[in-house]
Amino acid sequence: MNKKVAFYTLGCKLNFSETSTIARSFSNEGFDRVDFSEKADIYVINTCSVTENADKRFKTIVKQAQKANDKAFIAAVGCYAQLKPQQLADVNGVDLVLGATEKFKITDYLNDLSKNDFGEVHSCEIEEADFYVGSYSIGDRTRAFLKVQDGCDYKCTYCTIPLARGISRSDTMANVLKNAREISSKNIKEIVLTGVNIGDYGKGEFGNKKHEHTFLDLVTELDKVEGIERLRISSIEPNLLKNETIDLVSKSRAFVPHFHVPLQSGHNEILKKMKRRYMRELYVDRVAKIKEVMPHACIGVDVIVGFPGETDDHFLETYNFLNELDISYLHVFTYSERDNTEAAEMEGVVPNNVRSKRSKMLRGLSVKKRRAFYESQLGTTRTVLFESENKEGYVHGFTENYVKVKTPWNPVLINTLHEVELTEIDDDGLVRFNFTKVLA
Repeated sequence: MNKKVAFYTLGCKLNFSETSTIARSFSNEGFDRVDFSEKADIYVINTCSVTENADKRFKTIVKQAQKANDKAFIAAVGCYAQLKPQQLADVNGVDLVLGATEKFKITDYLNDLSKNDFGEVHSCEIEEADFYVGSYSIGDRTRAFLKVQDGCDYKCTYCTIPLARGISRSDTMANVLKNAREISSKNIKEIVLTGVNIGDYGKGEFGNKKHEHTFLDLVTELDKVEGIERLRISSIEPNLLKNETIDLVSKSRAFVPHFHVPLQSGHNEILKKMKRRYMRELYVDRVAKIKEVMPHACIGVDVIVGFPGETDDHFLETYNFLNELDISYLHVFTYSERDNTEAAEMEGVVPNNVRSKRSKMLRGLSVKKRRAFYESQLGTTRTVLFESENKEGYVHGFTENYVKVKTPWNPVLINTLHEVELTEIDDDGLVRFNFTKVLA
């Protein structure tokens, strides 16, 4: 009988792509992968450190693994494992904690899988995380997350990612294209490009700071890979989203008109305190450029509420700024203090109840923005890629510009592309449609 391994991933798309790569290394060692709720010999938890909530969830997930098999070997990897290895190792039941450079070599550390009396830690100084490990996720038949870049050289005052993932470094162009071809050969219709700061692509491609390729070069070459129906850029910094990239997407064969561009605050004073690399005027310019060449494009925005020093006036200016922008939805983050960051030492701490109230206001604005965007798309013809899950008798899908649609469940639709006409918004906020043409 083969040993069984189960995985739990917290956090971002990048973590999901890395979990997939780690899972493949287990398959190569003869392990069978099972669901995290099932009995396994080893449970691997890929951790996140972006929000306080992700830290707290770790203990709950360990208990979940112990409930499924109290004799199982439990390993923690990922960002929180790099930042606070001993804290994770001290959690009852945890046997192994691997930092940023060790996580991809996890199978080398497994020996006999017998439980340890205490959590064994293998972590590095983050300066040692200066090499690149490529990865992609193919757990879902419909889309894959393709990692093209890791680490970050920015010094945003609220962020621990540089401490958890190290300097900015990139995959080689040849390897990204090889991975993209591998993915397309598996009948996966959509690839989402992911990384910590993907607009910085090219830096560190050869293990040093020398640039041969840029993000524009990358998207230009990926657009030529045959067999990929859709390419989607995940999150990209406004100062790194160049006109040439926007123009390429507008004329592209495969790149879809959907951008996710972090803003974080609509007030320049707060942006300066955050050490962001742009002012709000640049953000306005980026949105205007996208809408000029792709009026139907979907634009998502990250925003942080409750940053130290954010007054009611600052917040209202952010709210009004976002309300007037031609954007489609918001990802709202409530600021939480992180150890070893500049922001944690700043004055003007915003009370938690105020943070919560501001977050609720922006989430309400996001619902309004998404509804208005969906309404603007009614009557248009779009292409939908259908998902694989049966959700209460419906199959869901996304148009190229990220409108979420639904139709009664039909397994034949899974992982297929259809041209549709968007007709109405249902009570749950999703869009109904009429089929017009089968594409693939």
